[in-house]
Amino acid sequence: MNVHKGDTVLIISGRRADKGKRATVRQVLPDKNKVVVEGVNVMRKHTRGRSGARQAGIVEIEAPLDASKVMVVCTKCNKAVRIGHAFLADGSKARQCRNCGELIINDTDRRWAEAQERS
Repeated sequence: MNVHKGDTVLIISGRRADKGKRATVRQVLPDKNKVVVEGVNVMRKHTRGRSGARQAGIVEIEAPLDASKVMVVCTKCNKAVRIGHAFLADGSKARQCRNCGELIINDTDRRWAEAQERS
C-alpha cells in the first residue's frame, strides 16, 4: 500500500460531506486494503451499558475507508499526488511524489527512521 500511518491524505470520493477533506491516517489495514482516517467516515454505534465499564448510548467511531478513495498529499507541492518509488543510495526503497519528485517522508515510518540513522 502507498498510504502509511501518519500521512496527510485527501478524500477523493465517498460521502458528500467527506469528499475533499484533508485529514491524517490513523490506522492502515493492508490485508483489507483499507485505512482509518481522522474525522472521516464517522459512524454511530449504539452501545449497550456494561456494569461499571462504559456508558450506554450512541458512540461515534471512525469506520475504515477503502484505500483507493484517498490520495497522499505531498508536503512540498501541497497537492494530492500519485506515489512512485525510488531507490536510495543505500539500496532502500522510499516513496516519491510523481508530480515534483520529492521524497515523501513520514516521521512515523520506522523504515525511514532506520535509514536516516544508518546514513
